[in-house]
This record gives sequence, C-alpha cells and structure tokens, in this order.
Amino acid sequence: MQRRHVLTALAASAALPFSAFAQVTDLNDAINKAGRQRMLSQRMGKAWLALVHEVEPNTARPVLDRSMALFDRQLVELKAFAPTPEIRDTYNKLESAWSDYKATLVGSAPGKGGAAAVLAADARVLALAHQGTVQYETASGKPVGKLVNIAGRQRMLSQRMAKFYLAATLPVDAATATAEISKARTEFLAATEVLRNAPEATQRIREELQLADGQWVFFDNALKRLQPGTSGKPLSDVFVASENLLAVMDRVTGLYSAIKS
Repeated sequence: MQRRHVLTALAASAALPFSAFAQVTDLNDAINKAGRQRMLSQRMGKAWLALVHEVEPNTARPVLDRSMALFDRQLVELKAFAPTPEIRDTYNKLESAWSDYKATLVGSAPGKGGAAAVLAADARVLALAHQGTVQYETASGKPVGKLVNIAGRQRMLSQRMAKFYLAATLPVDAATATAEISKARTEFLAATEVLRNAPEATQRIREELQLADGQWVFFDNALKRLQPGTSGKPLSDVFVASENLLAVMDRVTGLYSAIKS
C-alpha cells in the first residue's frame, strides 16, 4: 500500500504549487517565503545538474525556469516587507549574490565544467537566504515562527541532498558531496521528530508528516545507491523523489505558517 502511495505521488511530482502567492501577509508568511528562498537556491542547482546529466530534462528545465522566476518575485516581496534595517540589508546582499548565481545558471549551457561555479554560487545564496529566514523568525519571537523555519528548512534539505547526489555522480568533489548528504540526512530526520512532537502540531500536520515518512523511505533508498559515474534510472529516482518530498514538506510548512498565536 505504501509503495502504491509513493508511486501515485511520483506521477504528480512536476506539479508543485509554488506559482500563485500574494504579497507577504505577516511574519509567519515572511518566514515561510524566506525559507522557500533557501530551498530554491538548492532546487535550482539540482535542476541545473540534472540537465548536465540529461536526467528528466522535460521536468528539470521547467523546474529551473519556474524556480528562478519565483526566487525573483519572492525577493522583491521580502525586501518590501522587511521590518528592520538589518533585514533590508540582508536582502540587499542576497540580491547581489542572486545576480551572480543567476549568471552562472544562464550564462552558458549546463555542463560539467560549470558545476563547481554553480555549487559555489548557490552556497552564497543559501547562506544569505538562511540569514534572512532567521532574522524574520527572530522578529516574530513566537514558538510557531521557529516551527515554520524548521519545516521550511526540510524543503531545502530535500533539494540539497538531491543536488549533492547529482554532483557526486558527475563526479564533482564527490567526497564533500557525500559528507553533505550524510549531514543533511541526520538533520532532516531529527527535524521531522521536532515537527511531529511539537505541541502546535495539528492532526492534519501529523498526517502530512506520515506521508512524508513514506516519501522519505523511497528518497533515502535512492540516495543510498550513490556511486560516482552512476547514470540513468537511479538519478531519475532521486530527482523525482526529491520533488515529491518537497511537495509534502511545503504543505507542512504552509500549515504551520497558518497557525495564529
């Protein structure tokens, strides 16, 4: 039954509901969108590397294009909403780092020779996007704000693990990539328990986390098949499974974001 549930989710992996968001409405929404910028930094790197591998090209190209457009739009929203000079400064710096990252993504056709530059650029964007998320959480000062941040970070970790899998199989700095996957796996599992056991967790949130458990089994099994030079179906499995896990964790983040306290 669980296997069938996973396969059903696989069929819808390309249709993620990130395209229709209004302006930032409150601090929980700001934390959610700021955290989504972290995820997008890694998702774009994943999609670009998938194009290098020629894995899921009919999905990877739209994922890259839509992610870039969403990052642009949310950056404008988060800068406009920034309640303090410190947060505005972070987003000014993020805008500059994003400009550099975007240039590496679109400056030339995806190829192994550009992979190191993409990984370096996405790391700078991730660091600043995380800084902004933490600043928005601090501005909130509420326990639910921290949970929105934690749930949102799970989205990023799903994409980060898949990105490093695709980097390691090129291979590009396979030892570092493998270590980063292991670190992210540990952090993902620990954070899932925090979200599941939080007093604020509703029945709907726990149900979504149970679905995430099923998606995680499939994703983790795919990750464990990592070997430099791997090609074909294992890479496709990682790409699609990471999209499925992302979709579930985005719903969880939205549910925590909707809690008013």
